[in-house]
Amino acid sequence: MSIDKSFHKDFSPLYGERSISEGKLVTFKNPAPYRHYEIDIKLPEFTCKCPFSGYPDFAILKLIYQPHEFTLELKSLKLYINSFRECKISHEEVTNKILDDLVDSCKPYWMELEADFNPRGNVHTIIRVSYGKKKED
Repeated sequence: MSIDKSFHKDFSPLYGERSISEGKLVTFKNPAPYRHYEIDIKLPEFTCKCPFSGYPDFAILKLIYQPHEFTLELKSLKLYINSFRECKISHEEVTNKILDDLVDSCKPYWMELEADFNPRGNVHTIIRVSYGKKKED
């Protein structure tokens, strides 16, 4: 069975694809730098590809962090996360790369990323990575 791609011939690259490819992580000044608080973000539609089979991998990403001087702008985070859709990368590598990139962009006091991958072949993988130490008031 083949898929007719002629419909998209005049629309490539699509506006969403252009937004993703041009996207950069954006931060803004922490509005309450005098307070230690947490930001909790869930990204339920993460996808990348298995580097061995090329099959898609799906995960729910859970990001929790304590901002220092800067916080992450959410639309730029969404576009950054979507940029992995065609990337062939292991669960472990992608989770660590995302954490490293987010830490580099906003330099939080503390950050934790959990990548809860959908089971495949009766194997369910959850990768948790963290940076820094939580601050208490």
